[in-house]
Amino acid sequence: MKHLSLILAAALSLSLAGCSKQEAPAKPEAPVAVSSSSFDLVGTTGKGFTVGAMMSTQTAYVLFDPQCPHCGHLWQASLPLHAKVRFVWIPVAFNAGKSVAQAAALLTSANPADAMSAHEQSLLAGTGGMAASADVPAELAKSITSNTQLLNTLGADSVPFILAKNKRTGQVVSNAGALDTPALAALLGLDQP
Repeated sequence: MKHLSLILAAALSLSLAGCSKQEAPAKPEAPVAVSSSSFDLVGTTGKGFTVGAMMSTQTAYVLFDPQCPHCGHLWQASLPLHAKVRFVWIPVAFNAGKSVAQAAALLTSANPADAMSAHEQSLLAGTGGMAASADVPAELAKSITSNTQLLNTLGADSVPFILAKNKRTGQVVSNAGALDTPALAALLGLDQP
């Protein structure tokens, strides 16, 4: 019984953790103070790809690093909500190597949802994610750098970082770290999937 409790505690801490700029996975952060201006700033300056309900009035921004397994877990958790919410995934790069190349590949993909699903499946399987050219056009690299600076401007230092408006309250909400589907739905003010 004690063994099961330890496993459950470890699973819970993993589900709430995120990846930070440091080598070790980050512990869950204290909530970052966000406002409507933060939400608007991300919407106007973040460069990402959109998936989910394209015509939805509810948008959730997710700043993520392509090499972050916690971001992969959040991607998986978001899939059941794609019919209700427009998600904009904004890549940042804590790792100048693979992260930048993979972010560029995702941003330029003809079908970012399929590319992201395949990438995250590979990453979570421990095979490193998608293969991507290290030759990233300067303008695209600049956009990824700007996304990373945007994360810093928001006061967050780990990913995934979610910024959205709660559908029920209209309040801007944020979360640093991965969530399971019910917790993500609750953050966004949605009925449970």
